[in-house]
Amino acid sequence: MKKRIDIEKEIARLDPQADCQRIVFLTSYLEFPWDMTRALELALFRTFAVPTIAELLDRTGEFANDTLRRYDDTAIIINEIMVNGFQSERGMNFLKRMNRIHGQYSISNDDFLYTLSTFVFEPIRWIERFGWRKLYPNERLALFYFWREVGTRMRINAIPETFEAFEQFSRDYEARTFANIAATQRVANATRDLLLSFYLPKPLWKSAEPLVCALMDEPLLKAMDYPIPSDQTRRRVETLLRVRARLLRLLPKNKYPQVSTLLQYPTHPAGYSVEDIGPKSLRDKWAAK
Repeated sequence: MKKRIDIEKEIARLDPQADCQRIVFLTSYLEFPWDMTRALELALFRTFAVPTIAELLDRTGEFANDTLRRYDDTAIIINEIMVNGFQSERGMNFLKRMNRIHGQYSISNDDFLYTLSTFVFEPIRWIERFGWRKLYPNERLALFYFWREVGTRMRINAIPETFEAFEQFSRDYEARTFANIAATQRVANATRDLLLSFYLPKPLWKSAEPLVCALMDEPLLKAMDYPIPSDQTRRRVETLLRVRARLLRLLPKNKYPQVSTLLQYPTHPAGYSVEDIGPKSLRDKWAAK
């Protein structure tokens, strides 16, 4: 890996469309590795608030019966594409694997399109609120162009051509579809409990639930039937994250991209290949052919 260079100068000279893979790599794994992971976790919850998405995820049983495996496999695919780029052989293989998994289910183009939008806008919103610096304009546009190209390779139709139009589509889709149904609550609760288990013993989960809710906006909370946190709780959580950001501004910055943690996942202790990714029922089905 190259030693850390002047990231601001490099990003400024890169084209946000032509060089989006490089910019997204630097932003995600050198500048904001922790923040990007948290933002993409929050993006998962937004997709659960769309009833057609939640019902499909609930129907597969993956979230209820094998939550950690589902989380790991999702993280592996996303990281493989972001680390290696969608044009690399490895990135393309994992993207093809994702398409094959999705191809087993009936998913509307708009649900695909909305999910894609959360990968663009949730990281931007998180980093704008809690990052140690603001995103540069090229970084914001690079996220849009990166995921737009991934969407094209997923054969998603009618992807908006501009950042602003895609953001408007995303907000309109939320206003039109977010709803409180039982499936949303089940997949959201399973994911919430998994994320809490990364940090706390089970007896403390209940007391920590309001802290998770404090990171979510009111429409999302209502869709999942989660309580609206008090202003005091929101301030406490936001203050903690902003103190972290201020400390990071003072500390030495990462010299190398933070990709070492991507080498192992709890459900793949011996490593993984592209064929290991996906629900067991589908892997067994494909192996039998």
